[in-house]
Amino acid sequence: MAVKITPDYIDMLNRAIEREIAVSLQYILQHAKMEKLVRRTIPENILLDKTTYDAVGKFLREISIQEMKHAASIMERVYYLGGQATTKSGKPAIGDCISEFAKLGVKAEEEALTLYRQIIETAGKMGDWETRELFEKIYGEEEGHLFKFQEYTKFQDEKEAASKVPLPEWRKIYTDDYFTLLNKAVSAEITGIIQYTNQHEKAAFLELRMKNTPLEAITETNKAGVVSKILKEIFMAEMDHLEKISERIYLLEGEAAYKPDPLPVVGDTAQDFLRLDHALESSAISLYRQIIAEALKRGDTTTRRIFEDIIIQEEDHFWTFDDFVR
Repeated sequence: MAVKITPDYIDMLNRAIEREIAVSLQYILQHAKMEKLVRRTIPENILLDKTTYDAVGKFLREISIQEMKHAASIMERVYYLGGQATTKSGKPAIGDCISEFAKLGVKAEEEALTLYRQIIETAGKMGDWETRELFEKIYGEEEGHLFKFQEYTKFQDEKEAASKVPLPEWRKIYTDDYFTLLNKAVSAEITGIIQYTNQHEKAAFLELRMKNTPLEAITETNKAGVVSKILKEIFMAEMDHLEKISERIYLLEGEAAYKPDPLPVVGDTAQDFLRLDHALESSAISLYRQIIAEALKRGDTTTRRIFEDIIIQEEDHFWTFDDFVR
């Protein structure tokens, strides 16, 4: 390594990863909450094909994915520098309306820009030009997010009239213990997103560094490269699952969780990744079957169907990993 890397420098980069994971979760959960907000808008909006809510919701989903890509890029750089990329996340701040989403977004982006200026300056002093260039690119994108959130702070939220209608009988099935069960699924999906993203970047690094056979050298790939591609596809599916489950929770007047459970575990080799992910998918399938059974018992058809669709994909992920670990 041409640049002498210190533990403090890796810690600084890992703080950036924690921040990127946190805001990615923040924005995707805010996006999921948007469907609930749309249903609260004034009756006149029924006549419109699109409202401000649709525009903000689209923006939040797009930047959530972009922020997770930022986290992935920084993880990749940490591994290249010989460090271990973190799986920790800062605490997302969700809010309850567009103006709150915007103010929280402004705060998050301003804090990110402050940290990234520090990283850019430090990387320059150390002669780590690649890291400096990476964060200069990320800085420009975060600045764009900041300006957009500043526009939305001017948005006047529509007031929700207090309902005088008693809670209908069918709504009483959504109890606290039911939301706790659904949030176990949210936490499991967050674990998968963080774990697979981190492993994808570590696998990409191992692909570059480890060619153990003539065939691997000729094809310019290895097992780590194959696993890296698999994880990228599965990561996107898990983001979609997180969005659907949290959106359902918000529509039912609950609050979505934001902490991973179980904690993400990365491993050291491609075979470690496959073994860990195989186990993670297995536990998720067991949990989702439990949720389907509970939803069926309560007569919650919509939630049952959501998880029936998700479990088909999770079983496909399980068998994909199973092909490699048997």
